[in-house]
Order: sequence, then structure tokens, then C-alpha cells
Amino acid sequence: MRRISRALGAVAACGALVTGVVTGVASAQVEQRGDAGHRADIAWGPCEEMPAVECGTAEMPVDWGRPRGEKFDLVLARRKATDPAARKGVLFVNPGGPGGSGVDFVMAADTYFSAELLAKFDVIGVDPRGVARSNPVVCSAEKVAQQPSSYPADQAGFEALRRYNRELAADCRERTGPLFDHVDTLSGVEDMDAVRRSLGERELSYYGVSYGTLIGQQYAQRHGDRVRAMVIDSNMDHDQGTWEFGTKEAVGAEDSFLEFVAWCGRDASCALHGRDVPALWKQLLDRAERGELTHPNVPGLALDRAFLRSLVLGALYGPSWPGIADFLVALEAQGGSAVAGAGAREPELAQNPFEVFCQDWNLPLRDHREFARLRARSLELAPNMEGSTLGESAIAACQGREDAVDNPQGPWRVAPGTPKVLMLNALHDPSTPYSWAVGAHRQARGAAVLLTYEGWGHGVYGRGACADGHADRYLVDLKVPREGTRCAAVEPSGAAERSRASVPGGVGVGRPTWG
Repeated sequence: MRRISRALGAVAACGALVTGVVTGVASAQVEQRGDAGHRADIAWGPCEEMPAVECGTAEMPVDWGRPRGEKFDLVLARRKATDPAARKGVLFVNPGGPGGSGVDFVMAADTYFSAELLAKFDVIGVDPRGVARSNPVVCSAEKVAQQPSSYPADQAGFEALRRYNRELAADCRERTGPLFDHVDTLSGVEDMDAVRRSLGERELSYYGVSYGTLIGQQYAQRHGDRVRAMVIDSNMDHDQGTWEFGTKEAVGAEDSFLEFVAWCGRDASCALHGRDVPALWKQLLDRAERGELTHPNVPGLALDRAFLRSLVLGALYGPSWPGIADFLVALEAQGGSAVAGAGAREPELAQNPFEVFCQDWNLPLRDHREFARLRARSLELAPNMEGSTLGESAIAACQGREDAVDNPQGPWRVAPGTPKVLMLNALHDPSTPYSWAVGAHRQARGAAVLLTYEGWGHGVYGRGACADGHADRYLVDLKVPREGTRCAAVEPSGAAERSRASVPGGVGVGRPTWG
């Protein structure tokens, strides 16, 4: 059915850094946040990109620790219930990222959610602070392009990575303005609750996927009395240190790759059916490292080892199994050395929504020796995917930052009195591994129900009648499925998947995302 996390995204495993603009700089203390009385006058009008959907702005505090201080404009969208007489309330949605646009999600909601949900809810989405239209974090595109490898070879390379991260943060802070230091998810949670108040709604329902699950988890922890119903799909576990975070991502990537290999072995439609897929994959990685491969769909775009791993990881989100097989066949047929194209003229500014992650996670590595130990363990756990480019890039991107993490990790504690939260997760998810959902579910101490989809890919809603039916019944009628409910896998069909799957096509290797 509907696949916005793929369609909107292709945020996939390597989030592209795109052009943008913004404003000013300050530091924040976030232990005390929120203003129970803050409301904004929202001026609604037709969205420029889709007039059938309403767009608006809501003025929010830059720093929720000082709610009467400097403000910025939060951009949001609303798709009104198609059956006002049956309206249940508002359904806030977030597509993940960090960096996913809630406004775009609302515009595409009719391709994702069931007709029943669209009939009975006003669907509300915001571009989170620091993202897309809401005072995006922007940096010098030239500085972004200087990003060093996430895999330093020695202590000197590790120090260069740390130094670059500090320099990039300083550049982005100067170009973004005061909001730069306040784009953590807890601040976004307060924005969402302020929008609820501004709409005059006593409570809200919520659907968040991927990184959007962290928004849901933290909203339930801080404002559980305002939750009517909450579905969080493909879950983050915000209670992990560096080692656990990195190794679990590696296991998830490897598991999803092996599921692709198994499909190729049993489905004759696979372009590599009957072949030794892991052996071919290793050959292609080695060729990429030698500079012999270019992207089949983007003339002149050279593929190095990390880029190739990242592209295939992104395609496992679908999963686009037929597309991956076709892609590998096309790479195998290439000969000679890659020749880099001239490329388009670079923009002066680049958006960097991944700053959200660095304000949500403290994942330090003491030195290159510790990095090398983690890297070696990831290679042991994921010998084919060689770890997870998503997890590794995330850890690398925040090394050396000297500013405090505003929203550091901790166990998920759902506020007393919160309605049951419905968690969805695929058993074979390359991005938010099933173990993360199990961990978050355990932390909730009975306040959440985990529904397991026994199949593949990132994002469960839209994969079949079982999970969709349970999610819809819960959101509409508040009927929670039994704990331990499992939905059978729906295997991608070769021909159909090939016709709609893009060969791994992201052309950026910038900051990683969950979305």
C-alpha cells in the first residue's frame, strides 16, 4: 500500500544535505522547559505546493527554558478530516529523519494512511525546529563538502575528524542563528504540545515512524495526560551507549542483507538467482575501494566502499530486493576506472538537520584505539555489510563536540495515566533493529504494546492488512491489540517490486538519517 517513509524519504541511509536559508546564537539549559500557557495564533492558508492542504506558521520560543524570550516561526500543515461529522480529533504525524518534513508528510498523507483515518482525523504535521521550512540548520556547503571519512586510519585522522566536527558546528551556529543550540527532540516535543494548545485541542493522537518514534516516546513521558492514542513505528531506543548503539546497528544491517541473499536463493526472479551473492558483493566492495565503479544511474558519480555500502543499506529499507540485485549486476558489468564528472555548481548553503541527533545523543569515543575496537567488533558482527554506515556515521558525526548534549539518553518512562502506546516494528529492520523496539518496550514497563511484523524493511504501516488494521482500530476506536501480537510477513514480489523500486539512487553521502 502506501510507502511515504520510502517516497518522502529516500532519506534512507544517507541523508542528502540540500540548500536552504536562515538566521542568529545562544546557549541553552533544558532541564526546565515548557510554558503551559504558550499559545500561538496560527494563520492558515492554502499550501503553495498543494492548495488542498492548509499551511500555517506558529511562533515558538527559541529556548523553552526561556519561553518569553526570542521566537522563531514553526511551519505546519493541516489536512482536515474528510468526514467532519465523524471526526475523532487531531492526528499529529512525523516521518522521522532527523530531517523529515511533517509538512510534506501531510501533503502525501492520502498516499500513506487509510481512507478511514483521513475521514476521522485532522492530520497535522510540523517541520520540526531546525528542519526544512522551520528555521533550518544551515552551514557552508563548502565546509560540508570537506567532511572527512567516518573511518579514520589512525589517531591523527581521529583528531582531524573531531576538529572538523567542531569547526562545522561553529560554522552552522553562525549561519543558523540562536535556534542552532535548541534543536533537540525535547524542545520539539514542547513545540508539538504548544501547537496542540494553539489548535484548542484537549488531547492529540500521534503517529511517528523511525526517528519520529523518539518524539512520540518523549511526548508520552512529558505530556502523557494529553495523549488520546499513540502509534510509534520502527522504534528508536534512547537508552544506549556508544558500543551498544553501534553494534546493534551493525547486526540490523547484516541481518537485512542476509535476508536479501536468502530471497535471491529462493526466488528465480532475482537477477542473481543461483549466484554466490556474498562473494560478488565482496568483489564489488573491493573494486569500489580501488576506484573502479561509478553509479549506473548517475554518470561520473564514483562509488567508494562506504558509499556503496550506504546505498545498499538504503535500498534495504524498502526492501527493494529486485532493485539491489539489478544494481549489483550493473556494477559487475562495469570495466576500467571510474571517471568523476564535473558535477553541478555547489550551492552556498547546505541544510544540516542531523544537528538534532548530536543534541539528542552522547556517544563518545575516547580515542582512535577505542574507535578501532568498535570497528573490529562491527566487522565481526556484520562481515558482509561491514557494519552499518548509518550507525557508524552517526557516531562519527558528533565526536569532538564540546557543547553539552541537551537531551542525553535515558530509559523511556511513560507518564502515569498515559493510554497504552502501540509500538510497531519489523523483525528484519536495517535501520531501527528489532532489538531497539524490544529494549524500548521493556523500559515502558507495561505502558506499551509491541506488535511484531515478521517481515522486512523499515516502517511497518502500509505493509499489509494485519498491522494496518490493528493500527487503524487502535487510532479510531482505541482498541489495543494483545501483547505479543504478530503479523505474518508479506514477501516482496519480484516483478512488482522491480517495476516500482528504484535502484539505490541517493547521490549524497552526507549525514545519516532514520526515516
